[in-house]
Amino acid sequence: MGVPDLVGLAGVAAYLSAYGLLQLGTLKLEDPRYAFLNGLGALLILYSLAFDFNLASFVTQTAWLALTIIGFIRSRARRARTT
Repeated sequence: MGVPDLVGLAGVAAYLSAYGLLQLGTLKLEDPRYAFLNGLGALLILYSLAFDFNLASFVTQTAWLALTIIGFIRSRARRARTT
């Protein structure tokens, strides 16, 4: 197992941590740490795909990253309006 595989697995750990912490009630959807873990997961998996490309995974990770960024921006804008 090489470095790209380890980086990809770290991305999977970030995804699973975000989802697990959300399900356990430790994080909320609006929590920036949730978006950070999701974005980090996507970036790390995209890095690993640069070494062992898979089109379906690339499309999924790119969409996941884009949606995470959109959600983060919307959450920040909503929070700014309420303060």
